[in-house]
Amino acid sequence: MMSSRLRPTLAHLSSLRMMGTVDPRTVAAKHRDLLSATLAFEDPSAFRVKSWGELLRALGVFRLCSFPVLVNNCGKLMALARTLLGKRGFSLLLRPTVYAQFVAGEDEREISQSMEKMSLLGLRPMLAVPIEEDLGESTGEKRYDDNMEAMLECVRMSHSNAWSKDPMMQLKITALLSPELCVKLTTLIAQRPCELDLLVRAMNGEPISFPGLDEKDVAHFLCGLQRLNKIAEASVNKVRVLVDAEYTYMNPALSLVTMAMMKKFNKDGVWIWNTYQCYLKESRALLSEALRLSKTEGFCLGVKLVRGAYMDKERKLAEKKGCPDPVHQSWEDTNDSYNGSLNLLLEVIAQKPECYRIIVATHNEESVRRAAKRMEELGIDKDGGSVCFGQLLGMCDHVSLTLAKEGYAVYKSVPYGSVDDTLPYLVRRAQENRTVLQGIRKERDLLRQELSRRLRLGLRGGS
Repeated sequence: MMSSRLRPTLAHLSSLRMMGTVDPRTVAAKHRDLLSATLAFEDPSAFRVKSWGELLRALGVFRLCSFPVLVNNCGKLMALARTLLGKRGFSLLLRPTVYAQFVAGEDEREISQSMEKMSLLGLRPMLAVPIEEDLGESTGEKRYDDNMEAMLECVRMSHSNAWSKDPMMQLKITALLSPELCVKLTTLIAQRPCELDLLVRAMNGEPISFPGLDEKDVAHFLCGLQRLNKIAEASVNKVRVLVDAEYTYMNPALSLVTMAMMKKFNKDGVWIWNTYQCYLKESRALLSEALRLSKTEGFCLGVKLVRGAYMDKERKLAEKKGCPDPVHQSWEDTNDSYNGSLNLLLEVIAQKPECYRIIVATHNEESVRRAAKRMEELGIDKDGGSVCFGQLLGMCDHVSLTLAKEGYAVYKSVPYGSVDDTLPYLVRRAQENRTVLQGIRKERDLLRQELSRRLRLGLRGGS
């Protein structure tokens, strides 16, 4: 047992000794081969940390998620189940199954238990308050103020508990600012660009007028900016805040607000981050503009790089409006977009790691391998802080656990709250990630292999 544990270390020392006599290109090639082997994500032992109950639950949930008819109609089915079973009965059904798979818990005690276990596995939590709105769902200033308090509580929990170093959290701007106003702002920005300084002054409490907005909209915008300012002030130097991207009809407004937050709070570090959706044809241009803006405005840039999750709705909206489809036509084009943006950012980070950061937020194994390989080529530390990886809680654990085992910084997006509070979030995530959910056959196979291994051990009297 002890000798097997020492083998990787001895092999590493041997390779170091050889570096003095062997062509460095040969050594580099061998390192890349080793990297490909360790990040093959084919090892079912990644699931040995899971209990019997967790294995069976994951297999059951993933099996259900493999049926398109269930995923596509999960909102209606859950509403029907809630009606038939009542609130208590529905909660008893959902809590040990779908909820337990994808949600950390309801209160701080339950969340802490989940996060402590995650920490022992080398994974870091990125807490997410499952609050979001779309057009027609606006709820008024009182509700937005309540959402702000929930976000501030998320900051407190992320910082005060010793779950991991360098804590992160997610933030939805539409939980603090109405989607209708974001759409109006997007239209206005297209006609007349807005200066970041104007928004920064509004965050500081100055009475600012915004051309094109009526008095009511201006008042709401000022309140929203000050809500965001309070969250940023509470999180800076404590918790990194990753702002989510949403739909194309409001993203320009969300990015404008996020960039203004970056200008104010990212002077000496990356505390506010923005999300870039690589399934959009314009993603590379948006990313290049963000890099340019960070240089000219003098702030650090944090990027959450995702493929995207609103493809079906984006295409339907474009068709309805008679506009060009904003989404790449093929999966290959989206992959090229993601990998190209990833490489661009890694090269920038290699030059100025103190000014730029990225979370490679993907379940795609090839993109993860590409990132790891490029990090090695550019000399970027696995856990130096400038590059980390991210996946959703309850999904793609074979990737997350393997990365953590190899020494990379890995975060799990962790929603929390009651069954009722998280239900809309779970429905949207299932529908938006249906391509991922239906592509988890490999994870199911690895889970089955681990389950078979335990059954064989049990039959032989092993543990």
